[in-house]
Amino acid sequence: MSRLLLLDGHSLAYRAFFALPVENFSTSTGQSTNGVYGFTSMLINVLRDETPTHLAVAFDVSRQTFRTEQYAEYKAGRASTPSEFVGQVDLVKEVLNALRITHVQVDGFEADDVIATLTAQARSQGMEVLICSGDRDALQLVDDGTTLLYPRKGVSDLARMTPAAVLEKYGVPPERYSDLAALVGESSDNLPGVPGVGPKTAAKWITQFGDLSGIVDHADKLTGKAGQATRDHLDQVIRNRRLNQLVADVELPVTVDDLAVRGWDREEVHRVFDGLEFRVLRERLFATLESAEAEAEEGIEVEGTMLDAGEVAGWLSLHAGPGERVALVVQAAPRTPAGPGEATALGLAGGEHAAYLSLPEATPEDETALAVFLADRTRPKVLHEAKGQISSLELRGLPVEGVVSDTSLAAYLVRPDQRSYDLADLSLRYLRRELRLDEEDQPDGTLDLSWGDEEDTPADRAAARSLMVHARAVHDLSVALDAELADEEERSLLGEVELPLVGVLRRMEQVGIAVDLPALEALEREFGDAAEQAQQDAWEAIADDSVNLGSPKQLQVVLFETLGLPKTRRTKTGYTTDADALAGLYAQTEHPFLEALLRHRDKTRLRVTAEGLIRSVADDGRIHTTYQQTIAATGRLSSTEPNLQNIPIRTEEGRRLREMFVVGADAQGPYEALMSADYSQIEMRIMAHLSGDEGLIEAFRTGEDLHRFVGSRVFGVDPAEVTPEMRSKVKAMSYGLAYGLSAFGLSKQLGISTGEAKELMDEYFERFGGVRDYLRDVVAEARRSGFTETILGRRRHLPDLTSDNRQRREMAERMALNAPIQGSAADLIKIAMLRTEEALREAGVRSRMLLQVHDELVLEIAPGEREQVERIVREQMGAAADLRVPLDVSVGVGRSWHDAAH
Repeated sequence: MSRLLLLDGHSLAYRAFFALPVENFSTSTGQSTNGVYGFTSMLINVLRDETPTHLAVAFDVSRQTFRTEQYAEYKAGRASTPSEFVGQVDLVKEVLNALRITHVQVDGFEADDVIATLTAQARSQGMEVLICSGDRDALQLVDDGTTLLYPRKGVSDLARMTPAAVLEKYGVPPERYSDLAALVGESSDNLPGVPGVGPKTAAKWITQFGDLSGIVDHADKLTGKAGQATRDHLDQVIRNRRLNQLVADVELPVTVDDLAVRGWDREEVHRVFDGLEFRVLRERLFATLESAEAEAEEGIEVEGTMLDAGEVAGWLSLHAGPGERVALVVQAAPRTPAGPGEATALGLAGGEHAAYLSLPEATPEDETALAVFLADRTRPKVLHEAKGQISSLELRGLPVEGVVSDTSLAAYLVRPDQRSYDLADLSLRYLRRELRLDEEDQPDGTLDLSWGDEEDTPADRAAARSLMVHARAVHDLSVALDAELADEEERSLLGEVELPLVGVLRRMEQVGIAVDLPALEALEREFGDAAEQAQQDAWEAIADDSVNLGSPKQLQVVLFETLGLPKTRRTKTGYTTDADALAGLYAQTEHPFLEALLRHRDKTRLRVTAEGLIRSVADDGRIHTTYQQTIAATGRLSSTEPNLQNIPIRTEEGRRLREMFVVGADAQGPYEALMSADYSQIEMRIMAHLSGDEGLIEAFRTGEDLHRFVGSRVFGVDPAEVTPEMRSKVKAMSYGLAYGLSAFGLSKQLGISTGEAKELMDEYFERFGGVRDYLRDVVAEARRSGFTETILGRRRHLPDLTSDNRQRREMAERMALNAPIQGSAADLIKIAMLRTEEALREAGVRSRMLLQVHDELVLEIAPGEREQVERIVREQMGAAADLRVPLDVSVGVGRSWHDAAH
C-alpha cells in the first residue's frame, strides 16, 4: 500500500531549534545550525522508521494569511523569531533539495492547509497518510488511514496519534477536535477560549450535543457559569472554529503523484552537509537510509589476477611499462603511535588489467622486481591518500618514486570545502560508479569468489578482489581528476607543491619529536592536582561539595538561584554556562566561585591535553603527529594524533607544555638543540602585497614596528606618541579586517562602542585606501568569478556569494576576504618547507625538520651545524615568494621547543 508522509517544516525546525542548545551547533563561520540539525536528524529517523513511498514537506510563507485578514490578532501574541533561527528554514530547504524531497508553500495559506489538501487527495486515492507536525490543528485530519506523529519532547520523541489515541487524550474523535479547540482556545494562535471552559467540559458538551453546531443551537441548555460564559462568547467561539478549521482544497503546484520518493543527489548532499559541517549526521544518513534510486548504474569493472610466486616481473612488464600509469592500493598492518603499519599486500591497476600481490608470499625475485618498479621515476604511479601507503611500503624496504597524482589531494584542490574525500564518494561523483563489482559480474553486487587457485580461501579471494577494485577506481579517478585540475588551472599546484610535500611530511612524521616523558607525566599530575584544588575552592565558595562542576544544569542552579548572579544568555535549557558567558560574568561580579570554576575548567583542559600527549609517545620516546593536507579549505596543514597545532603558546601553562618537547637523538648520537623559525606578521605582509597599499608597504620596507606605524597614521601622531592602547586597537583591527571584521565585531573585541569602532575603521581606511579598495574588489571579483585565488592560484569556490540567504551570503563574503590571505600564507610555508628540505639535503647536513605549526618550522640541529642551518632556513623561508615587501623570518634556538621561542 502506498504511504504518504507529510511534514510541517517550519513547526518541526522551530521545535528542533529550542530542543538543541544553539551554542553547540554552529559552523566555523558563525552560522547557527541547531534547528536544521535537529530537523534533519528527525527526518532521517522518521524516514527509516516509516519507509514512505511518497513524501513532502510543507512550509508557511509568512504570518500574513487569509486568517489574519479575518482576524488581525491571529497569532499576534507570538514572540519575535530569535536571531539565531533566522535563515535556518532556508537551510532546511537546502537539505530537502539535496535529498530531492519536495517542499510546498502557498501564499495566503499555512503549512497545515497544504498538508490538509494533500491528505485529502491521498485518502481519495486509498493511500495511507502520516503527518509529522507540532501543530495540534493537524489532529482534525486524523482518521483510520491518517496518523499524526506529534513531537512530545523536542523532535526526537514522536507520539502516534490515531483516532483511538485522540479520543483517549481529548475525549472527542479527531473530526471534532476543531470544535473542542474553538471552545478551549489555542494560545499559540492567539485564539482565546471561553473563560472557565476546559477540555473536559468541552468534550462533555460535544458528546452531549454532537458537535459545535449542536452546542450553539442548544446554548440555552448549557448550565452553570461555564454555560453563561459560552453564551457570552459565542461569536468568539464561532470565529475560533472558522479560523482553526484547515482548508483542504488549496490550489497546489503539485499533486500526490508528484511526491513519489526519489533518490537523493549524493553530490549535492555532500555540498550542503559540508557547508553545514554535518559530518557525523551525513555518515548517519548514508548508513541508515538507502537511496530510492541507484546512485550509480554500474560498479567498478575489473579484470584481475592473483599473482603467484614468480609472476610479478612478468605482470609489470606487460601492464606497467615506462609512461604507463599504474594505481597502487596498499594493505597494511594496524597503525601504531609511531605511524602506519608495514605493508602486507598490494593491489595494482594498469591499462585494462589489475593484479593482487600478497607481500609475505612474494619471492625475493618478486620483491626485487617490485622494488625496481616502485623506485623508477619514469613509471608513473597514482595513489589515494598516498602518504600513509608510501610509509607502509617504505617500512618493508620498498621506497616509491614517480607518483604523479594522489586522488585525495587532487579532489581537495578541485573542491577544498568538501569535508570528505572518501574513495567511494569520489568514485560516484566523478566516475558515476559504485565502489563494487559490476552487476554483470555478480548480480547481487557481492564480491565474486569463484576465481583464484584452489588453495586460496574465500577470504583471500575476497580481499584480493577488493584491493583490485579499489586500485581500478584510483586509476580511473586519477584520469578524471586530471581533467578537473586542468579546468581549475591547478595542475601545477598539485605537481609542484602538494605532491612533493607528501614526501616532506612523511619524513617529518617518521622522525617525530622527542619528549621528556617523566617531566610530562609530572606536569600532568600537577595539572590534575590544580584541577582538584580548584574544585575544592569552588565547593568552599558555595559551602556545597555535592555540585558537579561539569553539569550545566547544576551550575545553573548554583549561579542563578543559589548565588543570584546576573542571568546570562537564555537557552531552551535555561541560561548558558559556556566559557565566554562565565568569563563575562566573572568580569562583572568577581565572585570567587566563578574564579575557581574557570580555573577548574582551564586546569582540566590542560590535564586532558597532557594525558593525550603521554598516550601518543611511541616506543622511541618521540611523538609522531600525522599531518593532513585536505582538512582546511584555505590550504593550511592540520595536525592530528595528536594535534600539536592546538598547544597554546600565549599562556604560561601552554609554554610549559612546549617545554616538554625537547632535543633528542638518532642512531648517530644526540642532537645539539631545537630551532624554531617563523614568519613575522605574514598575513599583514600578504595584505600589503595583495592590496598594493603604499602606506603598509612603506611600513614593512622601513622596518618600523608595523602597528606603531599604522597607529601613528590612524591617530595622527608621531610613532613615538603611539600608546600601547592605540597600538592594541590598530593591531586588532589590522588582523580583523583580513577576516571580514565588522564594526560591531571590533567593538566587542576591544570593549568600545560600535560608533567608536566605526570611526576607528573609517580613519584606518582613509589612511590606507589601498586596503579598503582591495577588500572591496576581492569580494566583487569573487562574486563575478565564483572563487577566490591565492598567490599560487589555489582556488576556493564560494557559490553562496550570490545566495538569497543573507547569513550565508555574508559568511561567504567573510570567506572571500580571508581565503586569499590565509591561503597565500599556507602556500608560502609549504614552499618554504620544500625549499628548506631540499637545501638541507644538498648541504649534506644531519639536521632535520621536525614540525610545522601555523607559520613556524621546528628543526633538530646536529652538533656544529647551527649557523649553517640558520642561514639555510632564513634564505629559503625568505625566498619562498617574491612579494612587494620583505619576508621577515625570526629564529630561536634552545633545548626545548619553548626555549627556542623568540
